[in-house]
Amino acid sequence: MENRHLVIGILAHVDAGKTTLSEGLLYLTGSIRKMGRVDHQDAFLDTYELEKARGITIFSKQAEFSLGDCGITLLDTPGHVDFSPEMERTLQVLDYAVLVISAADGVQGQVRILWKLLKRYGIPVFLFINKMDQPGTDREAVLQQLRQELDGRCMDFGADLRGEQQQEDLAVCEEGLLERYLDGEPVRASDIRKLIRERKVFPCYFGSALKMQGVDQFLDGLREYMQCLPCPGEFGARVFKISRDGQGNRLTWMKITGGSLKVKALLSGRDGEETWEEKADQLRVYSGSGFRLVQSAEAGMVCAVTGLSHTRVGEGLGAETNGEQELLEPVLTYRLILPEDADQNSALKNLRLLEEEEPMLHVSCEEKTGEIFVQVMGQVQMDILKQLMKERYGISVGFGEGTIVYKETIRKPVEGVGHFEPLRHYAEVHLLLEPGEPGSGLQFDSSCREDVLDKNWQRLVLTHLEERHHRGVLTGSEITDMKITLLTGRAHQKHTEGGDFRQATYRAVRQGLMMAENVLLEPVYELRLELPAENLGRALSDLQRMGGTTEPPESDGTRALVKGSVPAASLGNYQEEVTAYTRGQGRMFCSLKGYEPCHNPEEVIEQRQYRPDQDLDQPSGSVFCSHGAGVVVPWNQVREHMHIDSGWEAEAEKPVPEEEQGGDAAGGTGVRKAGKSSWKEDNHRFAAQEKELQEIFERTFRTSGKEDEKKPGWKRPGAGKRAGTSGGSGMDGRVRTSAAGKKPEKEYLLVDGYNIIFAWEELKLLAEVNIDSARDRLMDILSNYQGYRPCTLILVFDAYKVSGGQGEVMKYHNIYVVYTKEAETADQYIEKTVHEIGRRYQVTVATSDALEQVIILGAGAVRMSAAGLLDEIRNAEQEVRSEYLDRKNGEKNYLLDGAPEEVAKTMEAVRLGKKEL
Repeated sequence: MENRHLVIGILAHVDAGKTTLSEGLLYLTGSIRKMGRVDHQDAFLDTYELEKARGITIFSKQAEFSLGDCGITLLDTPGHVDFSPEMERTLQVLDYAVLVISAADGVQGQVRILWKLLKRYGIPVFLFINKMDQPGTDREAVLQQLRQELDGRCMDFGADLRGEQQQEDLAVCEEGLLERYLDGEPVRASDIRKLIRERKVFPCYFGSALKMQGVDQFLDGLREYMQCLPCPGEFGARVFKISRDGQGNRLTWMKITGGSLKVKALLSGRDGEETWEEKADQLRVYSGSGFRLVQSAEAGMVCAVTGLSHTRVGEGLGAETNGEQELLEPVLTYRLILPEDADQNSALKNLRLLEEEEPMLHVSCEEKTGEIFVQVMGQVQMDILKQLMKERYGISVGFGEGTIVYKETIRKPVEGVGHFEPLRHYAEVHLLLEPGEPGSGLQFDSSCREDVLDKNWQRLVLTHLEERHHRGVLTGSEITDMKITLLTGRAHQKHTEGGDFRQATYRAVRQGLMMAENVLLEPVYELRLELPAENLGRALSDLQRMGGTTEPPESDGTRALVKGSVPAASLGNYQEEVTAYTRGQGRMFCSLKGYEPCHNPEEVIEQRQYRPDQDLDQPSGSVFCSHGAGVVVPWNQVREHMHIDSGWEAEAEKPVPEEEQGGDAAGGTGVRKAGKSSWKEDNHRFAAQEKELQEIFERTFRTSGKEDEKKPGWKRPGAGKRAGTSGGSGMDGRVRTSAAGKKPEKEYLLVDGYNIIFAWEELKLLAEVNIDSARDRLMDILSNYQGYRPCTLILVFDAYKVSGGQGEVMKYHNIYVVYTKEAETADQYIEKTVHEIGRRYQVTVATSDALEQVIILGAGAVRMSAAGLLDEIRNAEQEVRSEYLDRKNGEKNYLLDGAPEEVAKTMEAVRLGKKEL
């Protein structure tokens, strides 16, 4: 469907004239009759008393106007750095952005942050260079700075774009356009619109918003070069803001990204593990402080919806996905100081309401002391928070001394396990924790198959991972920059509830962190320091003392420029020091660079005095059932009690194959290499005692086993006929012996069919096309393998979802194929088989899930991984080929070589003319 609405956001450094430009655009388009002014406290978009009093934009607001046949929603965003998160949240719903830059100030630190964010979200940008009426401003100098500091494709659109130089500058921005230009074809307006939309050109306009100079030309540029794009017909919406009106009604601000939203329509989403469904009571389209009610909101429109109580900032509704993790966040935590007569619970509840509007507050309460903590961006935000608490809830609050917000991550991958099994409850979760790229936040995924753990349980585990701020084990700080993958898990058919997986998931994360090599992270500021050249030595010495790093300084003899980064904990009030020792001639610009490894971790850890084992809110141990009661097992003993094995292990613990020795084995991370087996296929090849299979085999297959006893025993895995043959297998090759020291007379191989199919790449690809073909192919492969490695081979397939299935046993060439009955999985069948078999024969189970590891190993069977079985089969094929080639190259092939002994004697007698021997 065609979208006839666009959302434009206006962004700027504080005091650059952003709100004034907005007033000018609204006035020229006829949306307002009179232009207001910030200093007169009558600006159309400064609707809150706090904004009028301070002369700054605190909350994002919207206004509407039209450009031709396209409806425009204008979002005015905060410019002060303390309210940057509010600004960033609007970026995820913008079609275009207008970046306002003060000509007098040039490209400042906040402008660089805005440019970085616009690039991250891929938003096309129009630039308006304001305050060109002030003395000393130079149009060419400003344009040159924009090209150097922001992007070389910033172009002056105030000039005639039909000029030869302008046409050439536009053409070089795209290869195809340049070819047409060199062929004599001019650059058209449609080409320019495409360049802008794809962020290959950034139009720059110059003027003065206060004196309305250049604003009409800028408006003409927006009308000419913005374009509406098609959007999906299916309903989708992105929530970017939560607020409350004068009557206390909760407003959910959203942009419709597809289809349309009608009044009283049902909207749904997830709040933790619960699914909510609510009606959209009203659809409000705001413009300034007023609004109009609409019956439906079309794609591209921004509206405020009442009646929704579970929505959250960044949430996607309908077909829309959730937004990206925000880049800007506070780096200081403050203790909230309440009046002596204030009710703590009431204050905490009110702060939670404010947290819905500003999620970056991260309100927390220390249960032992009852103290409340919030995270804020700076002093101005603290002042605003004080006023909001006073005006809305009548509570006068204060703030204690601020402390740095640290974070934690890990250095190498580790597996975390969690088990929760009090009486009549059951859940087990295995998670892979891997370090992520700096600034990537937390990412969650699952590599668990649905026949191992149902999809609904997997979704529940991922939901529990996302819903909580998980603490690290060094200082109790929030973890970040990690990918957490669900490897495997188990539920009980009767006793598992949703809350069981919550407990198991939390404990798995915590147990993994306790085992991991943890890294403490601290916030780091990107610093730009301009000062007299004579003060350069002092500046470099200070930054080195604070643990910062710097680039080679630039100096022209009178002024110097220092760029670098410095830990937030060390920076303090260094701006005041710079002003003092430069006598007011130095300027410092800072912006949050991100989180990096802490420069003094031992000192911080010792100061925090965090004891992870004593954190009852985030336990690392697991709960197991013993003698009808729940027993807590400490984190360092949990693995010995786990019921399942994910098959994952750290690279350092794996045996290094000969063909990979000499490579980068040391310091490996456990991450799967391209072309190698998966996590489950790479499980270590451990061995245990052998098992016996005869009793259940005779009962199930109605055979005495005498025919099998005639066959030679199944050779030890890896024991080839020729010397020097490689024998990589999934077992250690040990064979059970009787009291007399003899080998078992018979050997059996149980194969979990579907597990092998989805573990082998060849069969997995075939299964995606036709599962029956993959099954038949596996049966043929195992039949060939059994012919070379004589054993009783039993291939088991799940048929537990077949309604009314009674199970089936069939003979396929030289192997047995079992289809389980209804409600019985292959794992359950194998487990039962192993448990009930006698103690006279060797048994191997080929699977990479290891769901029955404890039972199988306890009964004496050997477990072979999917990768190990594949190696065995390939080795067998190689040995067959080698023997055949040896005979072809070095031996003659006689007619009677392969005949039975009696037949050979008879034929020899005939050849010699003798009577039958």
